[in-house]
Amino acid sequence: MADQAPATTPAVTSCGGFGGFGGFGGSGSSSSGAGAAPEGGAPAGGAQGIMGMLFPLAIFILIFYFFIIRPQRKRQKQHDTLIGGITRGDQVITIGGFLGTVREVRDDTFVVEIADGVKVRVLKSAVQTKRATPAPTTEEKKEKE
Repeated sequence: MADQAPATTPAVTSCGGFGGFGGFGGSGSSSSGAGAAPEGGAPAGGAQGIMGMLFPLAIFILIFYFFIIRPQRKRQKQHDTLIGGITRGDQVITIGGFLGTVREVRDDTFVVEIADGVKVRVLKSAVQTKRATPAPTTEEKKEKE
């Protein structure tokens, strides 16, 4: 066992690169590297690089705001106004497609009559639209007289 040679490991230079592999690991002694300052003393591409990345990001955020967030807020505000204006006797259409008449308004629900004697509780957020009450036809006007 004494005559076995010790295991060899690759030589590592002081700058962390493997010896003999040219460009891997760098040399550390180069004075004209990519990050070196030009003669004026300003860093090469520092401010331009950041602005070059932030400008497209800012444009993306503005587009996202004006095409997605702002219209959604507008729709939500209109829906909140619609829900706030619903009173007893109004006809509503739910997001499930049920058409009914509001019989009772509670804190977060409506009691809606969808058929004679059939009443259901519906969340206020589940009301899609308020149906305009149709104008009475001429036959209905004659019956009232």
